[in-house]
Amino acid sequence: MRIAFLDSGIGGITVLNEALKQLPDENYLYFADTLHVPYGTKSMEEVNACVKQSVDRIMNEQVKALVIACNTATSSAISELRNSYSIPIIGMEPAVKPAVEMNRTTGKRVLVFATELTLKQSKYTNLVSRVDEQCIVDSMPLPELVEHCEALNFDRNNIQDFFTTKLATFDLENYGTIVLGCTHFPFYTDILKEMLPEHIQVVDGNAGTVNRLSQLLQSTDHIHTNSSSRVEYMCSSNDPEYIKKMKRAMEILRT
Repeated sequence: MRIAFLDSGIGGITVLNEALKQLPDENYLYFADTLHVPYGTKSMEEVNACVKQSVDRIMNEQVKALVIACNTATSSAISELRNSYSIPIIGMEPAVKPAVEMNRTTGKRVLVFATELTLKQSKYTNLVSRVDEQCIVDSMPLPELVEHCEALNFDRNNIQDFFTTKLATFDLENYGTIVLGCTHFPFYTDILKEMLPEHIQVVDGNAGTVNRLSQLLQSTDHIHTNSSSRVEYMCSSNDPEYIKKMKRAMEILRT
């Protein structure tokens, strides 16, 4: 039995990469809904339909747990998915709470990068309302960064120019943490750290998500040990070239 990861494209590979570090003896299935990438620019209803279609297909693949490795899909579809399937289903949440805690006594602000739909969803706005007592959280949609990632555009100069333009109106001295609220965005963590002031920390929700996955597997006695990990890649378009892209993206993360 395998652990499945679902995203619209290659972004969730950053979460899978974290799982390979924390749970190296598990077998994995990574499924990209390439027929409908990206999710972040669609309506909630469209995302729900896309996710349901993909999960129905994944459930035919002998999986013991499912990670919705996409903040947008989680905020739109997680409740319905948990009501529809009996296996553990783990979602993503932007790391706003730990970021706020990190800056509670520093006087610095928090800036959240995410997709437009994630930032509009009540799941995100309720999260911010619940943890941001000092009103230090700002948000910015970066749909173009998803496009850069899907094109495997990791050219440092090009991406740094992109960030410089997007951050031009922000006084970065006022910020202590940037939250990467889309699973595509951790591909650019190193580039961001190179260009940001040293005092700014960059965080994402990947480790927390995999921690939760590990806890659920242990509590149900479904943890796998004494094995070598295997990863299978699938996509809704059955495109062999995209399969190659996913494998290349994983290589980029692990080098």
